[in-house]
Amino acid sequence: QVQLVESGGGLVQAGGSLRLSCAASGSIFSINEMGWYRQAPGKQRELVASITSVGTTVYADSVKGRFTISRDNAKNTVYLQMSSLKPEDAAVYYCNAEIYGSPYASRYGSPDDYWGQGTQVTVSS
Repeated sequence: QVQLVESGGGLVQAGGSLRLSCAASGSIFSINEMGWYRQAPGKQRELVASITSVGTTVYADSVKGRFTISRDNAKNTVYLQMSSLKPEDAAVYYCNAEIYGSPYASRYGSPDDYWGQGTQVTVSS
């Protein structure tokens, strides 16, 4: 089985910074894409940023220039550095990873999709 464990959320003033981390563990052969999503009360979950295994990144327009996603493949960990935070960034942030559990799956199958438990980010104005 695979687990994604997030950390780094909390309360920050507008204009401040936070760094989220998400570590994957368990039966992992390789990890394809990793990403961060967020969900605010009453809203749908939305993509914040994603990064492929070779470092190609995608960002939501609302966070471009303020957030940076990165990953450490040796540690199976993805990070989200958030700067210049705004009250509208407040949400529960979820880590996502596409994981191959075996060499066979990597060659002949599709990756399995995993989610973290979520970490709360609160931004005070």
